Amino acid sequence: MNALRYLDMGAGASGGDIFGQMKAVFQVAARARCLGRPLPGLVAALSKPGQPFRTGGAGALEAGFGEFETLTSGSSAQPRHIRRTMESWIASFVVNAQMLGIGPGRRVAVLGALEQSLALYGAVEALHLGADLYALMGLRPDRQRAAMGQVGVEVLYASPAQLRLLVEAGGTELPGLALVLVGGSKLDDGLRAAVGLMAPGAEIREFYGAAETSFVTLAHPSDPAGSVGGPYPGVQIECRGDPGEVWVSSPYLFGGYAGGDGTGAARWQDGWLSVGEIGRMEGGHLYLSGRAGRMVTVADQNVFPEQIEALLMSMAGVRQAAVLPRADPLRSVHLVAVLQGDPAQEEAILAGLRGQLGPLKAPKKLIWQQDWLVLASGKTDLAALARLVGP
Repeated sequence: MNALRYLDMGAGASGGDIFGQMKAVFQVAARARCLGRPLPGLVAALSKPGQPFRTGGAGALEAGFGEFETLTSGSSAQPRHIRRTMESWIASFVVNAQMLGIGPGRRVAVLGALEQSLALYGAVEALHLGADLYALMGLRPDRQRAAMGQVGVEVLYASPAQLRLLVEAGGTELPGLALVLVGGSKLDDGLRAAVGLMAPGAEIREFYGAAETSFVTLAHPSDPAGSVGGPYPGVQIECRGDPGEVWVSSPYLFGGYAGGDGTGAARWQDGWLSVGEIGRMEGGHLYLSGRAGRMVTVADQNVFPEQIEALLMSMAGVRQAAVLPRADPLRSVHLVAVLQGDPAQEEAILAGLRGQLGPLKAPKKLIWQQDWLVLASGKTDLAALARLVGP
């Protein structure tokens, strides 16, 4: 237990009946407790309901009363400041309280730094709804897992990258973990199975969203393989094409970019928002192809590197994968795959890629990089890998 520090935030905190009358600004509910790493900055911000604040970045704070600023993940570009209303997150707090049972007495853990939108969301939701928040950022994955087991964490917000580290850290099972909410990137089948072994009683709920959109979908364990689930309550989704650009309308959308980041991936049109994701709706479920900004054309075929990365992650010997375009005098572009894992599997991996993708779409070369480069969000640093690989 020495990995945990305790701060009781119940005394004098505002709250009330959080289920009956949810406020439009963040506050610390009367029964909320913050356990684990101390979060003085967040505690101070939430102690004055409606006070604007920011996590991450620099420069003047643009958010006004009832607003806050956070950062995008920056997986394919520099992280951008985003500004949103507290009400835009509180609207989904209400949904999760009713649908997922997050509220007083529930033990909720977050693993990442609060500069990450996913960790910040999980932390603020827990405190606003009166749950027990276990802030485990900054600990090694083995200590995070041990702490979760010791205190009986019931709900975990995590990205696939964070879950992979927990699984690989080893240790005892987490029988108390009942719900794992996974966002930030696609959860591959192998990792899903490994998380199931680590926490055999947990329901694993994958969701799709972005810092700009918050929740877009929420998958149920019975949903079709390959999908990211159906629309989250209150969300409308349009795929303008088959596949086509994914447009979203919901009460959870951000207000705009801040800090001089006036332009970004997000585009507005008549109240609908797109972050450049390409996908299709089928049977009420969303299937994603990838970001338009990463799509490349190889020999007149549109190729989404994310789909090839998902295929690679299903292959033996692959722990991490990134697919990058490289100039080609014959085809304009060809692909290479940067991998972390077992180089002894290279021949089988290349054969599998060619067999499933064909000779044009399959990466021409595998580059093994055991020291995997990641962003603060835990996502792969594609720009750094591209610089490392070279032209």
